Amino acid sequence: MLLLAIETKRNQMIDLAEKYGYTSEITVQCSQELDKLLNLAQKSYAVCVK
Repeated sequence: MLLLAIETKRNQMIDLAEKYGYTSEITVQCSQELDKLLNLAQKSYAVCVK
């Protein structure tokens, strides 16, 4: 489920970047949301590996 959310957010960010540019506020906000999802996934993975 988290991986699907990451992929969806990633695709959304790419679409926004193509439409509004990489430095537009909406693209940057989406990128920050993607970062949060990726951080969650990394933390979940780290817990599983221990």
